Amino acid sequence: MNGDWLIRGRDGRLTVYLPSGDAVLCRAERGPAGPWEDAPRTVGGSQKLHPGAAVGQGRDGYAHLAAWRPTVPGESGLVHSTHFRPGLAALDWVPIGHPDQKGDRTGPPAVAVDGAGRGYIFVRNANGGVSLRNQKVKGGWSSWQNLEGHDVEGELAAVAGESGLVELYAAVPGGILHWRQEGDGKRPVRTEGVDAPVRPGTLRALATSAEHTTLFFTDTSGDLCAWRPGEKPATLLTSAGPGPVSAVRCEIEGHDCTVLAQRSASGRVAFAAYPTEQESAGAWWTESGPGLPADAVVSVALDEHGEVVAASQSPSTGTVLLTRRKDEPGLALEAWREI
Repeated sequence: MNGDWLIRGRDGRLTVYLPSGDAVLCRAERGPAGPWEDAPRTVGGSQKLHPGAAVGQGRDGYAHLAAWRPTVPGESGLVHSTHFRPGLAALDWVPIGHPDQKGDRTGPPAVAVDGAGRGYIFVRNANGGVSLRNQKVKGGWSSWQNLEGHDVEGELAAVAGESGLVELYAAVPGGILHWRQEGDGKRPVRTEGVDAPVRPGTLRALATSAEHTTLFFTDTSGDLCAWRPGEKPATLLTSAGPGPVSAVRCEIEGHDCTVLAQRSASGRVAFAAYPTEQESAGAWWTESGPGLPADAVVSVALDEHGEVVAASQSPSTGTVLLTRRKDEPGLALEAWREI
């Protein structure tokens, strides 16, 4: 799943989205901090999907999902679904087409949701740039828009800032491209990128202030870096593992902090926290929980009380583990438990 697959709904309940063969599954708490549903449910009906779905959440709590589906032999198209509330069925998958009109999959999609709750679906196109299709101000979907770009690699990172405006980051050989909306409902425009030895497939973006979003990425030397457009990338610490981090902002002992989580090279989940946008303060990893399979990934969110909650999932085993922050100083976590 590209994006934060552990989310808190508008009623305070947590939901996890899980890849499963040719479908996406979801599973939710029965009540905030309560027991979980006994079994996962299929998202969007019986439509068969290709692996590699994406998820994004708006400030209204609604989740937007996008995925590729097979159409005719050798070709695919993108579909979109909205999930309004944990415990309710998501809307059926709606076809939104192909960035090049037709063809096979061009790259994994990414989803962001603007301040008005409209979904934005980004995907690499056949020319190596980025295309966008988004929900319009007055309803319905725009036509596909070519945002240009070149040589895009790996997963895109899409995010809505605190302003509600959507931004997009993409890795290219030797650098990062950046697009930003200049106004509500407007087409995102490409702004100044940055030269950086970025490792494709490691991008994750987070809204970190009223003015900025921060992109986390791993460079080719294995360092985890943070970049805000208009500044130089800052090295934060050595990456704990090979994949992207998951990130969330929260208050820890009265301070605005960013919490990072990543499956470490040892197989456990590593956590780090530092004052938001103050990378110079430094951070360090603390590992938690049992060893996980090689395909395990982690996602962090905030629970109904605004406290950190984390989940890991392993597609090969179907196991989902969960932990929450204890009512103690620092970032102490409860024992991991299977849900």
